[in-house]
Amino acid sequence: MNRRYIEIMDTTLRDGEQTSGVSFSASEKLTIAQLLLQEVKVDRIEIASARVSEGEFQAVKQITKWAEANGYLDKIEVLTFVDGDASINWMKEAGARVMNLLTKGSLNHLQHQLKKTPAEHFADIQKVIELAVASGINCNVYLEDWSNGMRNSREYVFQALDFLCELPVKRILLPDTLGILTPSESYDFVKSIVDKYPTCRFEFHAHNDYDLSVANVMEALRAGVHGLHLTVNGMGERTGNAPLASTIAVIDDFMPELETSVNEKSLYSVSKLVETFSGIRIPSNKPIVGESVFTQTAGIHADGDKKNNLYFSKLMPERFGRLRSYALGKTSGKANIENNLRDLGITLADADLKKVTQRIIELGDRKEAVTPDDLPYIISDVLDSNTIEEKVSILNYVLTHSKNLKPSATLQIRFGNEIFEENAQGDGQYDAFMNALKKIYALKGINLPMLTDYTVRIPPGGKTDALCETIITWEINGKDVKTRGLDSDQTVSAIMATQKMLNLTGVSDDSKP
Repeated sequence: MNRRYIEIMDTTLRDGEQTSGVSFSASEKLTIAQLLLQEVKVDRIEIASARVSEGEFQAVKQITKWAEANGYLDKIEVLTFVDGDASINWMKEAGARVMNLLTKGSLNHLQHQLKKTPAEHFADIQKVIELAVASGINCNVYLEDWSNGMRNSREYVFQALDFLCELPVKRILLPDTLGILTPSESYDFVKSIVDKYPTCRFEFHAHNDYDLSVANVMEALRAGVHGLHLTVNGMGERTGNAPLASTIAVIDDFMPELETSVNEKSLYSVSKLVETFSGIRIPSNKPIVGESVFTQTAGIHADGDKKNNLYFSKLMPERFGRLRSYALGKTSGKANIENNLRDLGITLADADLKKVTQRIIELGDRKEAVTPDDLPYIISDVLDSNTIEEKVSILNYVLTHSKNLKPSATLQIRFGNEIFEENAQGDGQYDAFMNALKKIYALKGINLPMLTDYTVRIPPGGKTDALCETIITWEINGKDVKTRGLDSDQTVSAIMATQKMLNLTGVSDDSKP
């Protein structure tokens, strides 16, 4: 089967930079341009609007200098305006050789913004195109607000197309400027144009205001459009443009009659680079490039994957240079945990696995963010607890910390069938807790072991809600004994380690003063 080739023009550096609050530096623009052309392998990139600023001019000069040296100059495009030779002169000085001329694609825009007749506008367009050709510049033409033009002034749109198709224009660009189209309209509008002008090349430029951009792109492709305009991470004004990664995945998986030049394995890396440079975070659930999209959370899904890849689809993470992971939380089952343990090279007995699973579910119920990096700490905590018979229980405690006042603690513990309560102050919350504990033990005539070392460990990449492991060394009967506690709160994890010590010392309700 002969597959129809679809040109991909990426406009992250022009339309994507119109995202509120985003401004790429010249070096950032160059880096993104290089990655898009050399690694992602899009056909062309639109990098700037003419005459915007001196910074934009310098950025374009850097990119065109690199592009010319590496054979990419004909793939570098700049948005220009119907302004006589002003944009053309700007382009020439910047070293660019392909312009995307912004013209009016709806009668509403023409009459109310330019206040001109179609004939006057067409004459201005022709003058700019003739000047561009004379300067060795190739021309593509945008029909701004084309989608509204097709809805409300179709006769004008075809009048403009009749005119443009007779000029030395390489491509006519059809933008859904306000993101208003439905999929059926996208198909009908593009189909009517492609059929009427079989010798012209048309490209579709979708916006995402109704979250329909990828669906609209699919319908435009079905209708016969020759190229698409996309942005990394769907960046762009308002809700952004059709996203590069999702669109390519849709074409590759659902439209076998079409092909593009895009390298899927580079989509994630360019996405992360643009996220870093733009400061616009990628939603964790964004298709293809979001952090969570290849993460199974439900235990039943992990179990199905283990048995026969029951929850796999064509969207395999390896296609995009990524890996599948299995989340740990309150919906985790044994299969999720086993998958993570396998990655760590750890095998647990069924009884221990059940206890680890229960501990993870408890943490998930408390909204803790449990990560694979936490798993060794959780296992250590659970297995450590397995060896200790609980005779002493810390029932309740209140810890306070106020400015210019000493921290205090109120503590309630159970020795077998007896319950004791005391309060104390200290140099810190844990010190106050230990002072209250010493008061209770003094009532029993027992001296607490000496604390000889206190160590805190946080898994790599820990955030403010990361699990914290506290390891306390005690001197018990002349020997150093370590106990561990695990919690997202450092003081709580220390208290948990202390409770283990209390039970290791063998104190019970039978202890006598």
